[in-house]
Amino acid sequence: MPILQKILKHSDYGLSLFSDSEIKRLEEKIITKENDGQIKYYVNCIVRDKEILLKPEEIVRQLYASRLIASYDYPRERIKFEHAVHFGREVKSADIVVFDKDYPTVEYIIVELKKPKLLDGKKQLYSYCNATGAPIGIWCNGD
Repeated sequence: MPILQKILKHSDYGLSLFSDSEIKRLEEKIITKENDGQIKYYVNCIVRDKEILLKPEEIVRQLYASRLIASYDYPRERIKFEHAVHFGREVKSADIVVFDKDYPTVEYIIVELKKPKLLDGKKQLYSYCNATGAPIGIWCNGD
């Protein structure tokens, strides 16, 4: 069984949105580590440039960010993970943000990654776009 399928096995995330070549590229970057008898899988993050534990949501995040960079030509420098979105005193984190090319501190695209059965993800995305003024919002679960 491929490593990504092992990690996704007990989750509701899927990968049908991504091509076999996109999935294969990520699988080739996986680092296996053993800690206290348990095998853990890591990848060097395409945006943060550090080792990240691969959990289901992180797999989809890495695949989607890779597509933004490789297929849509967004520079890595314009992409940020877990970007703070302010709602008055409350602060939440958007999963992936692509910043505007002419205004590098202005949110252009916000991508929210949610489990397929989670219904409030679209409302959350709408609130992020409304709060930041981002004209494009993408809700993704990998399928």
